[in-house]
Amino acid sequence: MADAGPASLVLASGSPRRHELLTSIGLSFTVEAADIDESVTPGEEPKPYVLRLAKAKALHVAATQPLGTVVIGADTTVEVDGAILAKPADADDAAAMLRTLSGRSHQVHTGMAVAIAGESDPWAHVSTTTVTFAALDHATVAWYVGTGEPFGKAGAYAIQGVGGALIASVAGNVQNVVGLPLADLVANPSIAALLRARPAL
Repeated sequence: MADAGPASLVLASGSPRRHELLTSIGLSFTVEAADIDESVTPGEEPKPYVLRLAKAKALHVAATQPLGTVVIGADTTVEVDGAILAKPADADDAAAMLRTLSGRSHQVHTGMAVAIAGESDPWAHVSTTTVTFAALDHATVAWYVGTGEPFGKAGAYAIQGVGGALIASVAGNVQNVVGLPLADLVANPSIAALLRARPAL
């Protein structure tokens, strides 16, 4: 019997940052953004929240794929004082988040899940990085909100963009803050096998 070759890979996220990170290690994949409810349930803590969403995204997309397809789901959130800072609702919300983060440290959690189409128990992992903001005055907050970059970003900032100018230090994996910590992802055997099977450069 002929070798069926490596499984297909799908990224269950429309995030351009995750797309770029996955592309950077030479993997071939398609994108199928998962349309799920990302609301926080009452009393839900940050790490269980991102794990739940990552699994839900991976399983949602895996259910639409041919058997054996490998699907990556991911979700990132910001935690400060035990509270979740999700994506800002509007400019005022973004400014309030930035003022909360100003001059202090917070944690960024990325939950990742790898589901195999036809199987019901996805691999899942949470990575955490500590980010410390510089002290931000009102003019800096207003300027950054005015760039439009905070919208659609957990915690109202993007470390890989203009928001990098707001960051004093990072302890941990910067890729995790962007949204997909590759070293942790490749710890999954299915992803590692796909990486080893990619064509030589």
